[in-house]
Amino acid sequence: MARRYDCNDATDRITGLREAASAVRRGELVVLPTDTVYGIGADAFSADAVADLLRAKGRGRSMPTPVLIGSPNTLHGIVTDFSEQAWELVDAFWPGALTLVAKHQPSLQWDLGDTRGTVAVRMPLHPVAIELLTEVGPMGVSSGNLTGHPAPETCDAAQDMLGDSVSVYLDGGPTPGNVPSSIVDVTGKVPVLLRAGALDAEELRKVVPDLEVAN
Repeated sequence: MARRYDCNDATDRITGLREAASAVRRGELVVLPTDTVYGIGADAFSADAVADLLRAKGRGRSMPTPVLIGSPNTLHGIVTDFSEQAWELVDAFWPGALTLVAKHQPSLQWDLGDTRGTVAVRMPLHPVAIELLTEVGPMGVSSGNLTGHPAPETCDAAQDMLGDSVSVYLDGGPTPGNVPSSIVDVTGKVPVLLRAGALDAEELRKVVPDLEVAN
């Protein structure tokens, strides 16, 4: 039976974050608020938990799970060949709605789907998400909806779709909106905007002027 906690209530928030952290460590799924939409998350280093996440969404391995982190410092342990331009993007837009596709450390024992040696990583601008991520470390997090359905802006919407496939729901109230994060590929010499979301090319070019836009 799924448990749900109101993170706008101080006591419930403390209990909910503790229960969510325990659930993640057990390899179970949790739903958490972010600065874009509600996400469904699992321990990024548990292949079984990530597989359960994809199964709960009805999603295949061809669409790998992004990773959320609680601090830019975490990048040092999970990515490699991270360019100066990539760090400039981090400094300018994290925490926030910018996802960076980078090469992950070859030594990492994780299975996020068919990533071809890369990871899509982001630090969200939401206190509940950051607190959970700081406690448990990197999490595989995807939008908390069934594939083909709208991404949820409320905990109710996420729970209606995911039900008891999730152990703990953290209700932080409505999210600011359903505009997705922008995605920039930083695996090459020049950053490439793969998806314009909350940040457009013009805003990103204020930081990395040679940004290219994918066709």
